[in-house]
Amino acid sequence: MKSNDAMPELQSSVQRLLGRCVLRIQQYERQIKAIVAHHELAGPVASLEAQRAERVAKWSDKSLGTLVKTLFENYVVPEGHEKEVLPDEKVATDQVSFAFRFRMSMPEERWAATKAAIEDLVEMRNEFVHHLIERFDLWSEQGCMDAMRHLETCYERVDQHYEELVSWAKGMDNARAMMASFAQTPEFHDMLLNGIAPDGSFEWQDSGIVRALRHSAKMLAVGEWTSLSKAKTLIDETSPEQTPTKYGCRTWPQVLNESRLFDLEYRPDENGQKTAWFRLRK
Repeated sequence: MKSNDAMPELQSSVQRLLGRCVLRIQQYERQIKAIVAHHELAGPVASLEAQRAERVAKWSDKSLGTLVKTLFENYVVPEGHEKEVLPDEKVATDQVSFAFRFRMSMPEERWAATKAAIEDLVEMRNEFVHHLIERFDLWSEQGCMDAMRHLETCYERVDQHYEELVSWAKGMDNARAMMASFAQTPEFHDMLLNGIAPDGSFEWQDSGIVRALRHSAKMLAVGEWTSLSKAKTLIDETSPEQTPTKYGCRTWPQVLNESRLFDLEYRPDENGQKTAWFRLRK
């Protein structure tokens, strides 16, 4: 048996091991906050940086339990899990919008086991942070020795999960790097600004030319209708890259008809010549 003079040394060892566990769990929390804050983003391009900052602030003060719950609902997911990042009803029709989401999928059984293991980690963290002196008598030699063994085990578990989390974060960082590389290509520019996928396909409602027509209608409409001639002039000035040929059409009226998003009619002008007018289809 050690003398009472040895107790301060034993208690100091307990404190050191507890501090090591707490610091490692804080590293874990910081890493999980980074993943949760940055794994997805969606909205008008002009607002993305502000949204990123808002997400960082949103998750900065959340508890570990809340972070883990969010991680397994949105980033680490079962195979087949789908989530719409930017629903159609939230897409701005007169601005370029962009959405991305990184995630890691697992077979259902593995996902459930991984989730349960990290939920156990949260419980372990709560126990050694809030209840250590209730569980162990730190004013006795045996209690200190037991606490030290327990904290060493806790550290090994936290460290194992931290290394696992770092590998997940590296996977996300690699995917982000690949996306950043793709973002420098003409194909990405066409997809972002014009809605044209690398294979040449596109959806009219997401296309740059429809977005330009919507904007011109917003700026130039007389009542519900807009002169196509005036809209073309505005588009030539503000978005000259938006041309019918880019979308497989020969004329602007063909774009209006093919998109099925506009009504088109012809009216006589002051010289009796027919001119095209269009409006957003209701």
